[in-house]
Amino acid sequence: MAHSLSAQKRIRQSAKRMARNKARKALIKDETKAFKASLAAGNKDEASKALNTLVSTLDRVKTKSTLHRNTAARRRSRLAKALNKIGSAPVATATKPAAKKSAGKGKKA
Repeated sequence: MAHSLSAQKRIRQSAKRMARNKARKALIKDETKAFKASLAAGNKDEASKALNTLVSTLDRVKTKSTLHRNTAARRRSRLAKALNKIGSAPVATATKPAAKKSAGKGKKA
């Protein structure tokens, strides 16, 4: 049991965040299952729609820092690759070009 007020508040905040993150991850799992089910059925149109909703959910969850941005990108890539396997036409996913990293002032020897 936390004694200080700040520690009690920390416990309340972490419980809220944990519940929020659990709900977001459960949503991703449900949408992934729906995508894989439509993929297994061979219904490319339905799978494409499911992928689009899943990609938007992944992007939204990534911006809220529930998932790391590279994790979301990796999942998006693998799911798009799985969809493209069943059909010859590639599906465009909404991606932004990576930002260039500038060299620092110091030189590495």
